Amino acid sequence: MTPSIITIVAVYAALWIFVITRTRLGGAAGSSGSQDSGTLLGPWMRLQLLIIASALVAFPFYWMITNSIKPLAEAGGYPPTFIPEMAREGRWGDLFAQLKENYKVAWESPPGPMTFARYFWISFATGAATTLGVLLTSIPAAFALARMKFAGKGLVFYLVLATLMVPSQVLIIPNYLILERLGWLDGYAALIVPFLASVVTIFLLRQFFMTVPEELWHAAQLDGAGRFAFMWRILVPQAIPVIVAASIFTFLAQWNSLMWPLIVTTRPDMRTLMVGLQGFGQEAGGQTHLLMAAATFSMMPIVIAFFFLQRFFIQSVMRTGLKG
Repeated sequence: MTPSIITIVAVYAALWIFVITRTRLGGAAGSSGSQDSGTLLGPWMRLQLLIIASALVAFPFYWMITNSIKPLAEAGGYPPTFIPEMAREGRWGDLFAQLKENYKVAWESPPGPMTFARYFWISFATGAATTLGVLLTSIPAAFALARMKFAGKGLVFYLVLATLMVPSQVLIIPNYLILERLGWLDGYAALIVPFLASVVTIFLLRQFFMTVPEELWHAAQLDGAGRFAFMWRILVPQAIPVIVAASIFTFLAQWNSLMWPLIVTTRPDMRTLMVGLQGFGQEAGGQTHLLMAAATFSMMPIVIAFFFLQRFFIQSVMRTGLKG
């Protein structure tokens, strides 16, 4: 380990020893002191465990980003450096120049005739269209399963949930044959249409719609609203956190899709970002710094979106019940 890492670990260990020692001394002084110390130690230990868990989760991202701003010799060297050498020496101008060079070379060096800008567009367009289509199909389906009464509703709901048990790999060949007969291969339809229905989104929205009081529907009827107006004007605005969370899950699945675009597309101008990134990884070979730079700018849109929309995840968990 580098001296900076050793210093951080030593300071952290000393802090733990200090808190535990103070707690034991407080317990020896008297029972009331022991209770106060225990009350303080519990939240403190939970906080430290959360910090450690967060550090373990964040470390791969830190390692990817730091390697993306190193020269090739340092990024692929041994022993590894946890802090770039230019940063340790305070050469911030050289570090920025290296960062600019790495990302510029990676951005301009995708495989084939296409650019990463084209790959980004294909992934964004297909992800946005799929997300919109999933919402347009899931909201009415969830409303029918939650608020409407019809024969066999419970059976239909369980049959819909049962489709989650079918592995996605089983559907690859049937979906491909259908798209081939329709003449939709090598186009946007092949990347979008098979994913326009989401059982998970239907389930989440159904569970939320069932938590809305029945009195709200009666009040809407008194104001002359029908089922369609009640769904779009009252239920949907209340379900915004759930809708946003489900939209992000759907968009993320499309953004990270690799196998399906490889199967249904052969034209370079219809390849998605993950396909382009895989091809770049094969061509870049041992150029670790360029691979990490390409992985970083491919991941950044999702990370930025998550930071801006993370409150909707929390609200969706809090507001979506498990009512049967």
